[in-house]
Amino acid sequence: MRTWLLLLCAVLAACAGPHGLGTRPDAFFDDSLFATPAERVSADDVFALSEPMRRYLQHPQVEAQLRRKGAVRGLLDALYKSGELRLDYDASTTRNAAQAFEARAGNCLSLVIMTAAFARELGLQVHYQSAYLEEVVSRRSNLLLRSGHVNVTLGRRFADPGHRYYDATTVDFLPPEELRGLRTREIAEETVLAMYMNNRAVEALVDGQLDDAYAWVRESLRHDRYFLGSLNTLGVVYLRRGALPQATTVLSHVLERDADNWTALANLSTAYARQGRIEESMALQRRLARLESEPPFHYFNLGLAAMKQKDFGAAQAMFSRELARDDEYHEFHYWLGLANFELGNLEQARRNLARALEASTTHRERELYSAKLDWMRARGSR
Repeated sequence: MRTWLLLLCAVLAACAGPHGLGTRPDAFFDDSLFATPAERVSADDVFALSEPMRRYLQHPQVEAQLRRKGAVRGLLDALYKSGELRLDYDASTTRNAAQAFEARAGNCLSLVIMTAAFARELGLQVHYQSAYLEEVVSRRSNLLLRSGHVNVTLGRRFADPGHRYYDATTVDFLPPEELRGLRTREIAEETVLAMYMNNRAVEALVDGQLDDAYAWVRESLRHDRYFLGSLNTLGVVYLRRGALPQATTVLSHVLERDADNWTALANLSTAYARQGRIEESMALQRRLARLESEPPFHYFNLGLAAMKQKDFGAAQAMFSRELARDDEYHEFHYWLGLANFELGNLEQARRNLARALEASTTHRERELYSAKLDWMRARGSR
């Protein structure tokens, strides 16, 4: 049975606001099950500027841009214009502002946080928005992750009678074609902090660091008690620790507030099964099937099973069906390429690997796909 987990780069509509938990989050914590985390867990670090960041703002070229173009445009050009800081998108790790600046890379939440930290240093108003986008499903280790999207607006915002906004610029890290018609809603900075902590908790989970994961998700709920994504993460932390009653309590509360939260449904089904509560587990599985008859990665998993059986034709068919549902996920292209390679379709395999490389979101993925593509090209030239 799969374990599902919510990894958010943005808070989703069902995860905040009036649907949040009424119970104080302290009621869901059991500190006795966990040791002190191996790393510092503090909200003070998230937006803090490092000395290199301050020196960057004081650089003569940057100061000249800020004077000539104004604080908002000058800052954004200094950070993101080609030939300046050269920031890179990297979805592998959620970094705080100083870490993103040092690495010159980050996922969308990291880049939003770093941008906001610079803007606040310049005295600019900062507003955060959650975007209504189709959720992206990915996998890391043996966890399936769902992610959303967040962006940031810098500068003053005020409305005329037609409700138009002036003197403000929105920074988004999506391609322009995906921004057309994008609907957003404003979220508080406390929610952004909760999202950051929740992401760090999930990353610790992926690495098997349960004590760290618990500390991060606990801190997340201190900043936004209404964030159901963090409650679901806490439930998974308890599942991994083997604390089944605690996991059941937390996940049941999530479903009280969002009855169709399929992530919590799947995780609670797992908790029931591990306690021998088979009928209750199966009842939740039936609810899940009604909500989503063919869940994400359904055909992909069938394709992996076919690859293990060396039935490469069946694997090719399954990976192709998964790609028909989501053409943007790198692993689908990668494994279709491997199936085509085994079938002798070398040119198609190279195209699949090239598409996997293009769709990759982390440095590690890009290195893997690039090496595999070079290997395939070398084989094809013999």
